[in-house]
Amino acid sequence: MRVRRVLFGIALCLIAVACYGADPTMGTWKLNATKSRIPKGAARNTTVVYEAAGDDVKITIDGVDAEGKPTHDEWTGKFDGNDYPVTGNPQEDARALKKINDYTYTVAVKKDGQRTATGRIVIDPDGKSRTVTIMRTGANGKMVTSRAVYDKR
Repeated sequence: MRVRRVLFGIALCLIAVACYGADPTMGTWKLNATKSRIPKGAARNTTVVYEAAGDDVKITIDGVDAEGKPTHDEWTGKFDGNDYPVTGNPQEDARALKKINDYTYTVAVKKDGQRTATGRIVIDPDGKSRTVTIMRTGANGKMVTSRAVYDKR
């Protein structure tokens, strides 16, 4: 009986480590439009999925463009600050994400080798929401900032 209790205790410890050691970034994130501040006429990423792809991370983004047409793009890479290709997005061909800590990442977006946007991704400590702040040059040449809040599903 004592052996069972010890084994049960060890099993609970391993489960706790697995749960609390999990990467809070991974999973499906849905846009919370009421908490977000996205400029009128700007594209919106409505669903973002982070999943393991071997040693890399695959990010799949679905949304709508400025005209309301569906969009879909994918990025596979590491959170090491290096450029990795983006497919499916005519406004960008590479993204570089860098992990600052378990809850904060920076992002740089490029088109034809030129940086077109920079930003920061911050996950709430409870892991239930994240905020993506992106700064890019608008059509009029002025900086435009969007703040998208996502809830984890």
